[in-house]
Amino acid sequence: MAIGAQNAFVLRQGLRRAHVGLVVALCAASDALLIAVGVGGVGALVQQHPTVLAVLRWSGAAYLAAYGARSLWSARRPQALHAAPEREGGRWAVVATTLALTYLNPHVYLDTVLMLGSLANQHGADRWWFAAGAAAGSLAWFACLGFGARAASHVLGRPATWRLLDLAVGVVMVALALRLLLG
Repeated sequence: MAIGAQNAFVLRQGLRRAHVGLVVALCAASDALLIAVGVGGVGALVQQHPTVLAVLRWSGAAYLAAYGARSLWSARRPQALHAAPEREGGRWAVVATTLALTYLNPHVYLDTVLMLGSLANQHGADRWWFAAGAAAGSLAWFACLGFGARAASHVLGRPATWRLLDLAVGVVMVALALRLLLG
């Protein structure tokens, strides 16, 4: 639920009411693919080398704690997301931008392949149910971001909204890091 470049792009497209369904579909399908890679690849690796799970757990906790701290730090100086007029890009420009923001973003791999893969593998034989739930959650998240942006455009322009969002993201990320360490 972190608001990074990819999510900000989805929000901007929603505010602009431009190719929202396409952007939501590409982001959700990409997440589902990367989650499956994480569950399948990390699962096989963990079965052969159980210490890898411990390393992934600690790495994931460190990443979540750092991201949470960054979000909490951002909450100190909030910024607003503005749907500034941009040159109107066609469908292929939007596709290219969406794919670049998805697959060239290292955080996407940390979130989906490593973090969700390691969390899923804590569920043993039920890891694919976890993966399906994570993919469904991703679809719901991107749909809410894109299609909800239009209805909430008057609120999203306020810095106070972003302060609360960054604060909530920070608290959730730190809580997840603690759960990984203690679980």
